[in-house]
Amino acid sequence: MIDIKFLREHPDLVKENIKRKFQDYKLILVDEVLELDIKNREAKLNGDELRSKRNSLSSQIGNLMKQGKKDEAESIKIQVQEINNQLVENEKLEEEYFMQIQERMMKIPNIIHPSVPIGEDDSKNVEIQKFGEPIVPNYSIPYHTDIMESLEGIDLESARRVAGNGFYYLMGDIARLHSAVISYARDFMINKGFTYCIPPYMIRSNVVTGVMSFDEMDAMMYKIEGEDLYLIGTSEHSMIGKFKEQLLLKDKLPYTMTSYSPCFRKEKGAHGIEERGVYRIHQFEKQEMIVVCEPEDSWNWYDKLWSYTVEFFRSMDIPVRTLECCSGDLADLKAKSCDVEAWSPRQQKYFEVGSCSNLTDAQARRLGIRIKGEKQNYYAHTLNNTVVAPPRMLIALLENNYKEDGSVTIPEVLWPYIGGTKILKPSKH
Repeated sequence: MIDIKFLREHPDLVKENIKRKFQDYKLILVDEVLELDIKNREAKLNGDELRSKRNSLSSQIGNLMKQGKKDEAESIKIQVQEINNQLVENEKLEEEYFMQIQERMMKIPNIIHPSVPIGEDDSKNVEIQKFGEPIVPNYSIPYHTDIMESLEGIDLESARRVAGNGFYYLMGDIARLHSAVISYARDFMINKGFTYCIPPYMIRSNVVTGVMSFDEMDAMMYKIEGEDLYLIGTSEHSMIGKFKEQLLLKDKLPYTMTSYSPCFRKEKGAHGIEERGVYRIHQFEKQEMIVVCEPEDSWNWYDKLWSYTVEFFRSMDIPVRTLECCSGDLADLKAKSCDVEAWSPRQQKYFEVGSCSNLTDAQARRLGIRIKGEKQNYYAHTLNNTVVAPPRMLIALLENNYKEDGSVTIPEVLWPYIGGTKILKPSKH
């Protein structure tokens, strides 16, 4: 959520930003906020005048009573009561205007960074850099679930019977490899100086609406029936929520945290052949990282965060590239975002395995995350980035390490986490 003062002083810039995100239907929100803001400030001014008048009259009552002018005092008491009644109605009006303003402000997108490429959707995202040489072997690479099945590592049929489509059982060495990746990611981030965290896997609605846009919420989140609780779609939400309504001390910043959690997503409207298997699923596990920092430090952290994901994948010799997300592909709270994509030798193209975002102060403003300043308090900046989400990571790992005989080599950095196993061999059954 942007600063209403900024909108008030620069409405044309806010409108231009909306146009750059191809959300012209939201332009009317700016004018509505400006109109409501005028009414709200008038109501506040009226309230201040009423309270001042009430205080002035109230101060007279005691003196009149001391002078024995009871009738005059009673008359003023009646005036004070009338003012109190007016104040009640005025406060209701202020609250109504405030809620209407907030409702609209929550829908107005964050101001995007000047470097963000302009485009309507992810087809206009721009490649920044490639890391590692993408290789296509001279033998065919099976679909990832076929590789897993040859290693007796996945059971989709049983998962469909138990939970429906979009779920899976990982078994044996594949399940162990999955856990090895998560454990390695945990230690990788701890070695970068991040504090390890296992957060709540459910969050309240006022946290949900603080960390994401309404459109994202509807498309992603599972609500717990009869409870003010939602299953998290990513652990960054509960980690950022940890700082809700907190006044942070400058000498404690930045807060750098990394977390493990299961994640639950509706994946509403998701379609395509890559839904088969474990590419797009309703439940998965992930290692995430977040930063809460001073505003002037956030862009340095942005570059650090996405580089950590690149380094993580390259440590397993998986080729990756970074993509700059265009304006139309940015969620409303994001000022800038880039995707990290891993090479798929089977598809002979890259696919998304992580996303890094700087939300500047938009998320902190929604959640009330402020920094205690010398003269006045101000909003922190928040960032998040994927370390690894093993279902997709497993696809990249299996395809890039698949050998012609059906075996899969294990990257050396994972050996300590998988009992020294260096190669997985297909079952003879």
